[in-house]
Amino acid sequence: MNLEDIQELIKFVAKSGATEVDLEFDGIKISIKSPAKKKRGEVDKPTTIIQQAAPTQLVEDPTVSVETSVVPVKAEVIEEDNSNYITIKSSMIGTFYRSSSPDKPSFVNVGDSIKEGDAICIIEAMKLFNEIESEVSGTIVKVLVDDATPIEFDHPLFLVDPS
Repeated sequence: MNLEDIQELIKFVAKSGATEVDLEFDGIKISIKSPAKKKRGEVDKPTTIIQQAAPTQLVEDPTVSVETSVVPVKAEVIEEDNSNYITIKSSMIGTFYRSSSPDKPSFVNVGDSIKEGDAICIIEAMKLFNEIESEVSGTIVKVLVDDATPIEFDHPLFLVDPS
């Protein structure tokens, strides 16, 4: 095996997406390692910088008195009434995609009318892209998952108004 063959092997491994390959033949051992590729839509996590204000020094004035009182505040959670909507759930584990490729429009958006059999998203599982079809007819009210998000079986994907 000459240098050109080794370079071709390295290019092949890089294109295949493998992160590590170990080969041994004719008494020669070759180990090729590369960093893992980012998945579609994955980005580096941004660094968050937290800035704190410099502490201020208080000067006490004996002629001023300050009274404080604690007033309880009720925290109210407002829940949306989703009882009249149908939830479309994932039929498999994988990565949720709203479109067939990054440069294509989403299959469905909020406000779109769908009917049974319409393609609504893609779920990628084990390098296979599975087009998911709607089992209900209605209007998309809410998309419950961000694009390129890992999902589990039975994970809620869309809210649909059947009326």
